[in-house]
Amino acid sequence: MNYIDPHIHMVSRITDDYERLARSGCEAISEPAFWAGFDRGSAEAFRDYFKQLTEFERNRAAQFGIQHFCWLCINAKEAENVSLSREVIALIPEFLDTPGVLGIGEIGLNKNTPNEATIFTEQVDFAASHEELILIHTPHLEDKYMGTRMILDVLASDSRVTPGRVLIDHVEEHTVKLALDGGYWCGMTLYPLTKCTPARAVDIIERVGVERIMVNSAGDWGVSDPTAVPKFVVEMRSRGHAESTIRKIVYDNPLSFFSQSKRFDFTPRD
Repeated sequence: MNYIDPHIHMVSRITDDYERLARSGCEAISEPAFWAGFDRGSAEAFRDYFKQLTEFERNRAAQFGIQHFCWLCINAKEAENVSLSREVIALIPEFLDTPGVLGIGEIGLNKNTPNEATIFTEQVDFAASHEELILIHTPHLEDKYMGTRMILDVLASDSRVTPGRVLIDHVEEHTVKLALDGGYWCGMTLYPLTKCTPARAVDIIERVGVERIMVNSAGDWGVSDPTAVPKFVVEMRSRGHAESTIRKIVYDNPLSFFSQSKRFDFTPRD
């Protein structure tokens, strides 16, 4: 089954992984701006990173017939440095109209600190001011629930934010309903050791349904599997779910959400 991976950090993957994705049926990927495996020390480092996302990775993916899209921001792990964060936000307009840029993300919280909350709020303001889609990072720690509530409070406080134009990622059993009940889209991140395994993700699907929900592999700097989405498909099939139901989660839902961006120049395969 062909699919779209709505959240995968290909800058941390070798080129062979693009080949693996293509063989697995991946038509397109969405790569959020994130941490580089170390904290960057200047806004110029982020300018180079944005060029990597918008130019190099888009071309690298195309060699394997995969359409590459991306998001721009300063991520929550580096948002503790408020002055640097504001310099990075000031760079974003330079890249915002580049083909394939879907919006602002992944913004959110990491350790739920006041500085993180300040920069998250400012990036929500930036996205709302420019009428951009928003991709949210929720914390991976034991305070995921509290961080998710903080994020939802910030979003709800800005009347310009339309929930249907926001994707809240890394949801788990105790946060998925918070996001869905607020009218937001949800992403479940599939990891072999942490976050949601494919089996846990299917358990969640069977509890909350398939509307406004999708799955992704993340494929970042830690132990991760860039082909986790096909493994989710296998798990769904093993439990007897219809092909149309599976396709809705791994293809139709990402397509519907991303199509709200004016720079989503996606061409489906025949």
